[in-house]
Amino acid sequence: MSLILSRRDLDFMLYEWLDVETLTTAARYADHSRETFDAALDTCEKIATDLFATHNKKNDEQEQHFDGETVHVIPEVRRALAAFCEAGLMAAGQDYELGGMQLPMVLEKAGFAWFNAANIGTTTFPFLTIGNANLLLAHGTRKQIDTFVLPEMAGRFFGTMCLSEPQAGSSLSDITTRAEYETDSLLGAQYRLRGNKMWISGGEHELSENIVHLVLAKIPGPNGKLVPGVKGISLFIVPKYLVGENGSRGEHNDVVLAGLNHKMGYRGATNCLLNFGEGVKYRPRGEAGAIGYLVGEAGQGLTYMFHMMNESRIGVGLGAAALGYTGYLHALDYARNRPQGRATGPAGKDPASPQVRLVEHPDIRRMLLAQKSYAEGGLALNLYCAKLVDEARAAEAGNDGQTAQAYSLLLDILTPIAKSWPSQWCLEANNLAIQVHGGYGYTREYNVEQFYRDNRLNPIHEGTHGIQALDLLGRKVTMKDGKALRMLVDRMRASAARSTATGDTALVEYGAMLDEIVTRLVEVTDALWAAGDPALTLANASIYLEAFGHVVVAWIWIEQALVAQAALAGTGTGTGDKAFYRGKLAAAAYFYRWELPRVTPQLNLLASLDRTAFDMQDAWF
Repeated sequence: MSLILSRRDLDFMLYEWLDVETLTTAARYADHSRETFDAALDTCEKIATDLFATHNKKNDEQEQHFDGETVHVIPEVRRALAAFCEAGLMAAGQDYELGGMQLPMVLEKAGFAWFNAANIGTTTFPFLTIGNANLLLAHGTRKQIDTFVLPEMAGRFFGTMCLSEPQAGSSLSDITTRAEYETDSLLGAQYRLRGNKMWISGGEHELSENIVHLVLAKIPGPNGKLVPGVKGISLFIVPKYLVGENGSRGEHNDVVLAGLNHKMGYRGATNCLLNFGEGVKYRPRGEAGAIGYLVGEAGQGLTYMFHMMNESRIGVGLGAAALGYTGYLHALDYARNRPQGRATGPAGKDPASPQVRLVEHPDIRRMLLAQKSYAEGGLALNLYCAKLVDEARAAEAGNDGQTAQAYSLLLDILTPIAKSWPSQWCLEANNLAIQVHGGYGYTREYNVEQFYRDNRLNPIHEGTHGIQALDLLGRKVTMKDGKALRMLVDRMRASAARSTATGDTALVEYGAMLDEIVTRLVEVTDALWAAGDPALTLANASIYLEAFGHVVVAWIWIEQALVAQAALAGTGTGTGDKAFYRGKLAAAAYFYRWELPRVTPQLNLLASLDRTAFDMQDAWF
């Protein structure tokens, strides 16, 4: 059994539940089949197992460091990333013309989950590069794509996203990095950037020929002052090294590493404070200012950056689920092999009786079931979201804009859940994995301690829980007059009806529970927005996000349970492996009996428009 991910479970999710083979009927994926999908997954599993997982602990223990000239990263990172790029995985989902495989996104993300689970630190570099390239493909010029994206797809250049500043974390309207127009160039309008960026993952290293920074900056107004708010924010390509017309690497741009941030986890990924436009180290005789090229239209930078941010949010959720999953597998393996204590009942009272394995204790099984329900639920949710992208793309290619928009709306409303739910509950899975290990789990000699530290970042970056909650309740459930919410509710109720129609005692119960809680969720959502005070409505948005997320994952579990029940009954596509399907049903039972009941008191609290936190004053703390 792999301790990274379960290939059996991935096959279940992809082929038995999501039925991804049907995607091959779309022209874009017509060259693919189950065989090519499996080959891609095999490649990901092998590289992740042989080259990523093998240096995960060393990556953590020997954190990158800066000697004043160079950032030093252990050599295993370069070898692993070289294998990743040589296998074509940087461009796995891209068009053939870009050197890609045109894999469906759901397959691309399933493969990427292996790397997230094996070594989240090293995986950060391709994660950011792929998102960087996708943004430029959507909004860059042909010349910008040829100059920066094609080398990224080949693994020669890596990419970053530069949003936050020391004084402006999530509050991007308060950034002060400024960009002043200099001239027009083949790469677009050329500007000089001056300012500082904080928390830049992958911001400095020697792992690639160049680093392509995507930088948010403000263009000053006619009076030379920066415009308050987000209206003046534009997006710029700022390469570490300038690039010549023939693609050759030129002089070092005016981008300087000011220092590395030393994180609790994710230690294998450099995290930087970057200074743009110091004019000291790399351009002592030239004009100060980092050279950057405008992407798209001036003033639209935040809109463009949300292309990468939304992709990153789903990617963060996938990474959180993968870390929860590998922690669960490590805990399961430990519980199956560690003798501890004796059985309850008369037989266990004899001190001379043999010890039993941890997994034979009911409370250990409870903790393992909780981990299984969180990790498999979180991974399934993110793969479902990835398939929505594929279905929207296929519908658009077939000139069915209405269907494409429907898939996109579903993805929009699910994005804050896909990011935040695994970040909260798969972190809890890692917490339980430590608990299963007992004292050993609290030591650095065992991997579960690192998984927890690594996963602790995911509730924070790419938008905290609070930010995702405001997005969900403040925008997503109301957009287009609630159309996205209605579409999601219709899907959840359809699954509940299918569950009830099976006649299976447990599934009938789950269907009724899901239908009832969905109705209550809609009622509470309406009540919150009928209050007439948006500030009060949004005051408890984080509880709304948590309750909404549990309802969504309950839906994901009923979907998986339907497939497992059909396989056991001999009416589905699954064959054999009864223990696997029974495990799925047990995890679904756990979620419905232990987790979903959490939601009702949360919704009741929300419906009461509780003012406890809203009315609290600073002086009272």
